Formats: sequence, C-alpha cells, structure tokens
Amino acid sequence: MTREEFIEVLDKKGYSYEIEGDKIVVTHYADIYLNSLKTLSLSVEFKNDGDVCLNSLKTLLPGVEFKNEGYVGLNSLKTLSPGVEFKNDGDVWLVGLKTLPPGVEFKNGEDVCLKSWIGREGWNNNGWFDDWEGNIKGIDSKRLLNLMISKGMFI
Repeated sequence: MTREEFIEVLDKKGYSYEIEGDKIVVTHYADIYLNSLKTLSLSVEFKNDGDVCLNSLKTLLPGVEFKNEGYVGLNSLKTLSPGVEFKNDGDVWLVGLKTLPPGVEFKNGEDVCLKSWIGREGWNNNGWFDDWEGNIKGIDSKRLLNLMISKGMFI
C-alpha cells in the first residue's frame, strides 16, 4: 500500500494523524479498526489512545511502530520482519504467526498471544505466553520470549 493510499484510508475513517518527515503518526483519540487492510504503508507509527486492530494484515514491514495505549490485533499475520518492536500498553495478538525472526522485540505492557505455538487442547488453549508451561519462575515471560526470538528459536 502506498503512503497516499494509507492516508486516504485514514481520512475516510476519520482517524487523525500527523506527518513527521517520512513517517505517518496515527494520533486518533480512540481505537483504530482497519481490519480490511492486507498491507500497510512504510513508516507508520500508531500512537492512538486505544487498540489497533489490523486482523487481515498479511505482512508487516519494518518501520511500523506500535506505541498505542491498548492492544494490537494482528491475527492473520504469518511472519514479522526483523526490527519490528511492540511498545504498546496492552496485549499483542499474533494467533496465526508461523515464524518470529531475530530482531523482533516485545516491549508491550501486557501479554503476547502466540496460539499457533502455545495453544493446546483443554482449559488453557488461548495461546498466551504468560501461561506457557516452559516459563521459568522469577524470569519475566516477555524477557524469556525476546531471548528465545534472538536465538532464532521461532524460525
């Protein structure tokens, strides 16, 4: 998706944004629902006051930043590009993810849903990394996840 196409989508939805150099910073006061998009423009930062729902996105290029106050929903994504960081305040939903290359980092405020790896039959089939049986008591689960990603364990 081109930069101009993405700006047109934001305008149609009434989502506020600012242009900072080459970056489009989405500053909307509430949730962002762009579930019909398959791709995003380069250099997008979500800095809105709520959730970001991009559940039909097929690819996520480097340079997309999540600094929103809610969760991030990317349920159709199969892989992430190295260099993607999540700094949002809420959860990150990646239920369809198949690979996590080194260079991806989770600095979000809540949990990470990786159902394609962690989900299983029974009561705990939701895929939250905090619930994974392999977590080590006393070690933050996202710290362990980031270490595992950096070692190439998800490619």
